[in-house]
Amino acid sequence: MNQPWRISTIDPDVVEISPPPIASGSRTRKPRQAVISEVIDVEQYEFRNNVADKKNKGKAIQDISSYDHNPFSHLASEGVPMELDDYAMFQAILNSQNIPTDVEVVMSTQFRSPNIVMVPSLPSRPFKVDGCASSSRLVAAEVISSAQANFLRDFKRFDTVDDFSDHHFASQGKASKQHAKGWVKKVQSDWKILENDLPETIFVRACESRMDLLRAVIIGAEGTPYHDGLFFFDIQFSDTYPSAPPRVHYHAGGLRINPNLYNCGKVCLSLLGTWTGNTRESWIPDESTMLQLLVSIQALILNQKPYFNEPGYEHSKGTQSGELLSEAYSENVFIFSLKTMVYSIRKPPKHFEEFVRSHYFMRAHGIVKACKAYKNGAPLGSMVKSGVQDVSETSKRGSDKFSAEVACFMKTVVDEFVKLGVKELQEKQKP
Repeated sequence: MNQPWRISTIDPDVVEISPPPIASGSRTRKPRQAVISEVIDVEQYEFRNNVADKKNKGKAIQDISSYDHNPFSHLASEGVPMELDDYAMFQAILNSQNIPTDVEVVMSTQFRSPNIVMVPSLPSRPFKVDGCASSSRLVAAEVISSAQANFLRDFKRFDTVDDFSDHHFASQGKASKQHAKGWVKKVQSDWKILENDLPETIFVRACESRMDLLRAVIIGAEGTPYHDGLFFFDIQFSDTYPSAPPRVHYHAGGLRINPNLYNCGKVCLSLLGTWTGNTRESWIPDESTMLQLLVSIQALILNQKPYFNEPGYEHSKGTQSGELLSEAYSENVFIFSLKTMVYSIRKPPKHFEEFVRSHYFMRAHGIVKACKAYKNGAPLGSMVKSGVQDVSETSKRGSDKFSAEVACFMKTVVDEFVKLGVKELQEKQKP
């Protein structure tokens, strides 16, 4: 079998790779002589199944020779560092090769036949280019965590799975059970609505062998004590659905993060018939849908001021005493939300394992920035959009108790993020 790489005849420790030829135009141009080499530091990446994982640190060198349209050629004469605009092209070439780890990458930008090799290097920042091969002129360009970002981008909001062995209601029903045609038609209708209309922050998996089972995850909204968190719910369509509402169990992990979400997993909501409400807030068989239920949980339960969800407390909303009690409650909820993050990372629900890991990998820096701000006195909910402070909240301060509790639990959260692969957080935590 032909290998996409071979051992160099000049240096046995170097592997040479010949990538696929790149098509060129019909015009012929006179090639220029080599003028510079591009030095690129690559942080701990291991290429597996054409996906780059942070694993092996190395130094990539781009040898620019015999190329008449070299985008870096002006650097040799001008000595001006330049950001790498063609990283995507460079990464695509690397990803197309079966490159061994712990080697140095040398890429010759000849128009028809770039060559790549790899060798070990000292740790460096994620991705740097030195137009004149001088460390004093390195320009850093952050490498996007493409594997996790691509996974989240491609993760369907609604999909079906084979089984739900860890589902809360798995033991309450059988795959072989025959349901009435009306029941099946209504459930399939709900599936279709979820597939077409779920918001960006809600994801659902349905079970093909057990049509009565669903699992949903809701991402906590910015500005709430639930921001950036993942909150899982197991759902079962009853035998009399839609005459009766579905049954819902919250993955609480023993924590009560809301007056409507008990630490045993019970969900109190008028739409579910688990709380008394007026007629319009109750389940209406001919009108209510699963989408309505999930959006209601997100908007009515996981909201900015959950304290006022408690029966009898709503009348104090807007009063000084009521708002103070609400702020204290929300601060406590955020600590529980951090603990829920750790709980979910350590024990992710089935069919959402990689989603949990990728979600927190991508949001780790924003969560840590928010925690640091809260530790320094910023009010809860003021850190939005990956850690950028909301100016409207800067006149307030969080309580000293909240600041101390965040500081106390931060190390546990950071440790979990580091285990996910966010290694730079480990360096930032060092005194």
